[in-house]
Amino acid sequence: MSELLEDSDSADNSLDIANKDWEKLRNQHVKDGFRSGFEEGQNSNTQEGFEAGFVQSAEFFRRIGQLKGHLTLVASLDQTVDITERIETLDKLHCDLRTLFVQISEDLSINSAPHFSNGRRVAVTGLGLVTCLGVGVNNTWKRLKRGECGITKIRDIEKYDTIPCKIAAHVPRDEIVIDEYLSKAQQRNMTTATHYAVIASSQALRDAGLSSMSDEEKLRAGVCLGIGLVDMDLIGDTCKLMSENKYRGVNPHFFTKVLANMSAGHLSIINGFRGPNHTVSTACTTGAHSIGDAFRFIRYGDADVMIAGSTESQITPLSVAGRMRALTTNYNDNPTQASRPFDKNRDGFVMSEGCGIVILEELNRALSRGATIYAEVLGYGLSSDAGHITAPSVNGDGALRCMRAALDDAKARRRDVGYVNAHATSTPLGDEAEGGAILKLFGSDVAVSSTKGSVGHLLGAAGSVEAIFSILACFEEIIPPNLNCDNVAEGLENLDIVGLKARDWKSKKRRISLTNSFGFGGTNASLCFGEYLHKM
Repeated sequence: MSELLEDSDSADNSLDIANKDWEKLRNQHVKDGFRSGFEEGQNSNTQEGFEAGFVQSAEFFRRIGQLKGHLTLVASLDQTVDITERIETLDKLHCDLRTLFVQISEDLSINSAPHFSNGRRVAVTGLGLVTCLGVGVNNTWKRLKRGECGITKIRDIEKYDTIPCKIAAHVPRDEIVIDEYLSKAQQRNMTTATHYAVIASSQALRDAGLSSMSDEEKLRAGVCLGIGLVDMDLIGDTCKLMSENKYRGVNPHFFTKVLANMSAGHLSIINGFRGPNHTVSTACTTGAHSIGDAFRFIRYGDADVMIAGSTESQITPLSVAGRMRALTTNYNDNPTQASRPFDKNRDGFVMSEGCGIVILEELNRALSRGATIYAEVLGYGLSSDAGHITAPSVNGDGALRCMRAALDDAKARRRDVGYVNAHATSTPLGDEAEGGAILKLFGSDVAVSSTKGSVGHLLGAAGSVEAIFSILACFEEIIPPNLNCDNVAEGLENLDIVGLKARDWKSKKRRISLTNSFGFGGTNASLCFGEYLHKM
């Protein structure tokens, strides 16, 4: 009975609030007020005046949404008959105002849609890479710019006798000297993917000049590290032991080695970082989500420094067999030609491995210590296809909304973006859906390349590795190539696809890049990076 009374009180209270707000809004010319905020700001001829006008306009938008929420609650409790009609009216008004906002933003050259956050700015101050092109940022980036490919015949090929795919993009073993980073005891308690993360994070911290931090600073430093899938072979081998009643043969570190958050935990322990410790596992979107989440931790004050990125080591018979329907099989005799993003003859992706780590840092902190700023993280967009577990939405709707969300978050216009690092994995459906979404949003006005032609598909680590390529594109004024796109797929001919050679990116305006990552389950993320300009 008490619950019913509480519901009744809540309904009465919400109805009272809703009716008061409704009367206020009914007596105002909402659209005129919305526009007048911009005009007032524009006429003031000062930055402060313009910002005040912007806030006034945004307040109208916020109040409409708030009122709609009150009315929806009342309607759900069935307190009044005409509420539904009011909601429909507000729904239309809400849509009209959003459209109006975009139109006015374009007319007045405003760099944003409604944005109510005053979050802190976030810089990228360190980079670390472990890829098939080499260990270290310089090794990988140099070979990527030259148009080299790291895809080869798969290692230990005799284990893949019954599996149709015979190629992969392995990290070069001779460049991995794990003894320089970890003791033998530490190594035994970690998977290969964690080894990669230790190496890449050590590189990135050294690059950022943060290998040594005070205990107080470490309280505000955290780790956001993702992994697509844990060590499947370890699980398979352990299951085999149990089926043979060999309990005593089970690795004592089995449980901790297969926990998805252990890579992040190890990095936190090794570096003594006592801020946020966060793990993401969202299939092939993992890396982008990890960097995006870390960006928000700093933006909203949960941390000042974050190790962010993702790692993956899945080139094993079990993993390859499990993904066989999505892998390429037509280029076993010509590995460097196998990954063909946007090409009409693409037939699947090539499995890869590695790790990408960025050091994110609150901008003023980075400036105060004279750090190199590779780029500024401007925006982070997310969406879901809510369709098929593996196939993208046919019309690319999820990708489109995701990119738009990142631009809105970055307060950037479409014409501000000069480069899109596409997720394009070389699969028939995925490349088509993403390419179509890019065309809808940007037309032919943005350079596009998928670096998977060079490094294959790093699965959970793809987003962080490709984010680093997008950051370096802004920093070094060069766009990496899109290998093996000899004949652009039908319907994507109008994409401005970067060819077999890297493209100079000279620009009179700020260089801004966008990188996409899309994963099974319909999960999508886009990150927006911008060249750091001292005068901004």
